Amino acid sequence: MSTCHKHIQSLCLLAGALLFLMLSACAQNPVTGSNDFVMLSESSEISLGRANHPKIIEQYGRYNDEALQAYVQSVGDKLAAVSHRNNLIYRFTVLDSPVINAFALPGGYIYITRGLMSYLNSESQLAAVLGHEIGHVTARHGVRQQSAAQAANIGFTIGSILVPELGSAPSQDLFNILGGALLSGYGRDHELESDGLGAEYLAKAGYEVDAMMDVIRVLKNQSIFAEMEAKRQGKEVQGYHGLFSSHPDNDTRLQQVIAKAGQYQAPNGLVKRSEYLNKINGMTFGESEEQGITSGRHFYHLPMRFAVSFPESWQINNKPNSLQAISAGGAALIELGAADINRRITPQQFIEQRLELPRLKSGQRLSSSGLDGYTGLFEAKGKLVRVSVIYLNDKAFIFFASTKQANTFEQFDRAFLSTARSLHRLTEKEVPLAREKKLNVVTVSTQDSYRKWSAASRISNSPQQQLRLLNGHYPNGELRAGQLVKLVN
Repeated sequence: MSTCHKHIQSLCLLAGALLFLMLSACAQNPVTGSNDFVMLSESSEISLGRANHPKIIEQYGRYNDEALQAYVQSVGDKLAAVSHRNNLIYRFTVLDSPVINAFALPGGYIYITRGLMSYLNSESQLAAVLGHEIGHVTARHGVRQQSAAQAANIGFTIGSILVPELGSAPSQDLFNILGGALLSGYGRDHELESDGLGAEYLAKAGYEVDAMMDVIRVLKNQSIFAEMEAKRQGKEVQGYHGLFSSHPDNDTRLQQVIAKAGQYQAPNGLVKRSEYLNKINGMTFGESEEQGITSGRHFYHLPMRFAVSFPESWQINNKPNSLQAISAGGAALIELGAADINRRITPQQFIEQRLELPRLKSGQRLSSSGLDGYTGLFEAKGKLVRVSVIYLNDKAFIFFASTKQANTFEQFDRAFLSTARSLHRLTEKEVPLAREKKLNVVTVSTQDSYRKWSAASRISNSPQQQLRLLNGHYPNGELRAGQLVKLVN
């Protein structure tokens, strides 16, 4: 049999196998009633959410305010009760993160960050966000997305077995592109569908449908501001995952799907502005004390009683288990972590034994505000890396620093050393800087103004505009006497 004939026969077998797979993996969509290609049963879908829920909590942290958690759960329950999958038990969790985001896991696990909640201004807006995420669950978007990814991978696996040439790099790239196109091609449609479903659930639960458009404007304004700030500081910006941030509020399709929900709207839909603001009064704004506080290029950590300063204009990412600072354009990176000291060994011995780096180049003792340390160089993947270890109490603070291009290391090495040497015990003068900021809901007086408030604000970057964003007055709105608004203390 010729090679060509064998390949044709193999491709026929592949097509048959994939056709069988697709036919055997159809399930009725709870929203539309049509058949969707899914490879997970409802039980498996719930198991997927249940298995990943602890990982989400571990990564982000659960916000420690049980009254607020119960409030968000109660709002979510009203929407879930009128959803297309009210047989599921939904769990709504406020995450202890300043990032502006909300998302859902398959099976009814839904999350909203306190960062996003701080920019909302009514219970109806909160309901709009939760309704949007419930829509992802009811329409089984996560399951359909995962099924499509699995199908793409299975298709490549079967193809590689039957047609060995598909194992080559160009063919692998082709399958990756096809799989990616399959997923990204309907991502926007899924977000649009979730907006329509969220608006429907809003109306059926008695809330004002227009809250969906209000949230979109809030998040678009936040996105515009964040992009301007990032550009000014030479940093990258990350925004909300959904259609809220990627679609303008005058998008025709978006207006149509939300307007369609108007048929379910009862007269005098609920807004509940004051109820919501009173619930978030006192909520942490920005980073928490437990996570540490970034102020400009400085970082303060109250529980661990340390402070450190990074190079000017570098982007600082406060990750769950480390601090990361990235130079403009990503040319250089510094990562700082901490580990317990368990033996009475020197910082040099710590590097040799615990980090298993016994042969450092240019090793030398490192003094950091009276703290004992050691630093040196090693090579990894053809690039120099500077490692520095400084002892503070019973912790070893470990700095790894390197560059994207090997020939630029010397250009950044002085900044690497300066950062390590900046680590010191938190001083009494720095303790207030390490305190977390809080939202304070107040009634505006005739003497109040954003200019006056921003002059006394602890917000370090563009306080006047951030206060406007928090209260839905961006970019040029002003306070009105008697109005209930958010202040940051």
